[in-house]
Amino acid sequence: MAVDQSEYFFRTRENGAFVFRIDAANRHRRIEMDQIAVVNIRNGDIKPHGDRDLTPDDLQAINTWMEERNTLLQKRDMDDIYRTIEHLNLAAHWAQSRASDTQLEAVTDDLLMAMHDLRTVLVRKKSERLASPEHD
Repeated sequence: MAVDQSEYFFRTRENGAFVFRIDAANRHRRIEMDQIAVVNIRNGDIKPHGDRDLTPDDLQAINTWMEERNTLLQKRDMDDIYRTIEHLNLAAHWAQSRASDTQLEAVTDDLLMAMHDLRTVLVRKKSERLASPEHD
């Protein structure tokens, strides 16, 4: 059974990826990776590597990857927030049922400040949403 290998490989990094063109059809039957570009998903920059000219196929593959990557990162952000809600619930249960006085003393101030900061941001953002013309 043949594996459908993509013509491109994206080595992800914090704000994008290095883009490689894959050559698996060479005479040595080795996979060769030729870097063709550097991508920044935060600002949408696509910089050809070296003196390369990117083909329309290259640009299409890169743009498709950028869209898919942004969608994935947005899903991960939401998953992280839902996990944070669960952790806050677990922290409340821990503080109420299992935490020692020493443990509570170690974390109370930091937790209260973080929760105060979060509450302030959430209340401000909700107020902005309620005041926006779109909400009417």
